[in-house]
Amino acid sequence: MKLRYQFRVYPSASQQRELAKAFGCARVAWNDAVRIRQDAHRQGQRVPSIAEPAKTVITEAKKTPERAWLGEVSAVVLQSSLRDLQASYSNFFASRKGSRRGTKMGPPRLKRKSGRQAVRFTKAAHFSVTADRRLRLPKIGDVEVRWSRELPSDPSSVTVVRDSAGRFFASFVVEAEDKTLPRLDWEGTDTGIDLGLSCYAILRGRKIKTPKFFRRAERRLKRAQRELSRAQKGSNNRRKAKVAVAKVHARVADQRRDFIQQETNRIVRESQAVYSEDLNVKGMARTFGKSVHDRDQNAEYNIRAEGRRIVAEGRPDT
Repeated sequence: MKLRYQFRVYPSASQQRELAKAFGCARVAWNDAVRIRQDAHRQGQRVPSIAEPAKTVITEAKKTPERAWLGEVSAVVLQSSLRDLQASYSNFFASRKGSRRGTKMGPPRLKRKSGRQAVRFTKAAHFSVTADRRLRLPKIGDVEVRWSRELPSDPSSVTVVRDSAGRFFASFVVEAEDKTLPRLDWEGTDTGIDLGLSCYAILRGRKIKTPKFFRRAERRLKRAQRELSRAQKGSNNRRKAKVAVAKVHARVADQRRDFIQQETNRIVRESQAVYSEDLNVKGMARTFGKSVHDRDQNAEYNIRAEGRRIVAEGRPDT
């Protein structure tokens, strides 16, 4: 099975500039391909596949003065952006036909420069991990990585992400052996999870208290947002204030992620089967707001990722 391992990376100032170029070029390639398909649709012409405009927005565009700077980044970055666009269109059409589960998806839209940006390097880009444990990326250089654990196998791709708080991460996709945890034979190993508001969840024999990470960070967030509202638009102080607000939100997101990961790991290791409610968390958030958002909506996914069998209420064994 495929797993994703994410590590913090620390590119130098020059490497950050090169990554900024890669982010921008990938965004331009995406937008050019979207415009070609949108124009063809408006004019009633046959909508080309993603493979057809790829030659126009990458190969031929590099030969023009307006897009010559696309050659300053790895071509794999641009090709990966178009493959992501193709997957987005496939999900959109599958959603319209009803063959895709989940909420209805809209068509891909033009991308704007935002706080979170990402580019993906595949094996065709010849990225590698050097002998001194750095990540070597084409046309960027050797980037320092803060390794927290070993990769189980050679990665097939790596995605470099810059979040809204200005932090950089490298997300590796690797192949790993699907190992099943040993069966638990003692009694009382089935666990039911009842999510609540006064406490995070009620399990067999214990309760998980609500950590309320967001409410504990409200004072810092209020101070940061006040500084942002007072800063002049377009100034460096406003840019710094936006990063300060993003850092508060990023810290809350990290705390939530770490908390739910620890709790789901414990549940999986103590239980042979887990029963969970089928709740509409997004609908509850409209009524209860902060109390609902202060819990991770991906708890069931985290339990599944641990490899233990889940028996969800109203669903067959999986």
